[in-house]
Amino acid sequence: MNIVIINSGSSSIKYQLINMPDNEVICSGMIDRIGLDTSNLSYITKNHRIEEVLPIANHKIGLEKIAQFLMDVTVGVIKSTSEIDAVGHRVVHGGSSFSNTVIIDEEVKIKIKQLFGLAPLHNPANLEGIAVAEAIFGHAKQVAVFDTAFHQTIPVVAHKYAVPNSLLTENKIRVYGFHGTSHKYVSENAIQYLKSNSVNKGSNIITIHLGNGCSMTAIKEGKSIDHTLGFGPMNGLIMGTRSGDIDQSVIFYLVKSLGYSLEEVETMLQKQSGMLGLTGFSDLRDIESNAEQGNKDCQLALAMNAYRIKKYIGSYTAALNGLDAIVFTAGIGENSSYIRKLVCTDMEYFGMELDDAKNEMRSKEIREINSPESKTKILVIPTNEEIEIANQVYELLLS
Repeated sequence: MNIVIINSGSSSIKYQLINMPDNEVICSGMIDRIGLDTSNLSYITKNHRIEEVLPIANHKIGLEKIAQFLMDVTVGVIKSTSEIDAVGHRVVHGGSSFSNTVIIDEEVKIKIKQLFGLAPLHNPANLEGIAVAEAIFGHAKQVAVFDTAFHQTIPVVAHKYAVPNSLLTENKIRVYGFHGTSHKYVSENAIQYLKSNSVNKGSNIITIHLGNGCSMTAIKEGKSIDHTLGFGPMNGLIMGTRSGDIDQSVIFYLVKSLGYSLEEVETMLQKQSGMLGLTGFSDLRDIESNAEQGNKDCQLALAMNAYRIKKYIGSYTAALNGLDAIVFTAGIGENSSYIRKLVCTDMEYFGMELDDAKNEMRSKEIREINSPESKTKILVIPTNEEIEIANQVYELLLS
């Protein structure tokens, strides 16, 4: 079964064509920095590797470009769209409507659209990806895999807000959690790695997904028990353009005293805050480069970013009643030795001791970056949301 996986992030598209059930990746690639004149596009097969820098204004243009490569007469891997059996879509917010993977129909698309307000940077891009895929791969089953599904195991003590009960029972306002496909994939790989390396412990894990969007999950015995993102993918850690945690009083002050409209506040907190608001840059590579050149704003922003992560490590260790391993993943978590070092410095109380040389190594494999003396494992595990999505799509279509 040939399954195209489309993973549309707030400023990126990752994609793979996977033959199931063998998990054979026929081609893969990504587009990042969408919306900029310097978007990066990659297209990789067994015989070809293409990398381009070009302007890609939006997700629609990006997805159309990917489709052109898939069917290109020289470097393409399919001759006809009829060779594609299914398209699996990562959808960020499923709200209370979706707790499982589903085949997409008009009703599903309407519900995804109704959730735009809860994930304004993601669900519109996800729905646009579905529309483009329906037009290109007209014979394929379209399937949605929701980021929120993995976090359905978060207990009520953690997912309920301290607001009137009716807001949960009638309006379904609660912690939903996000990046679920990534946290599920890397946590399962972490547990398997720890067991295969004769580490008896492995029930208490904190997964740290760091990209343009960021989140952390406390995982006990393979299940999510707490998560930094909540009702929408906006709170918790400092992100590329999102503020993360903020005192609600600031919002009231902006509206009542400074004259901001609610729409202006939402735009600010979603698209103009985070690392962009602190530095003028939203891409961590630019921030690290400027920090190394002495930019004080960038240096402070990186320190703030790491400090927020450390706070959540402390609180989640308490919630787990112990800590066996932390896992860094996603674009920043996998590639930024700078951030990993900031996070793991002065964390001896939590049993963490970083090996600087291992931290600087690059690899596509699971790797430890802790010293032999470290009581807590520090792992870098490349996420593969696309494989996780493919597995869920395949299982659904076989059922």
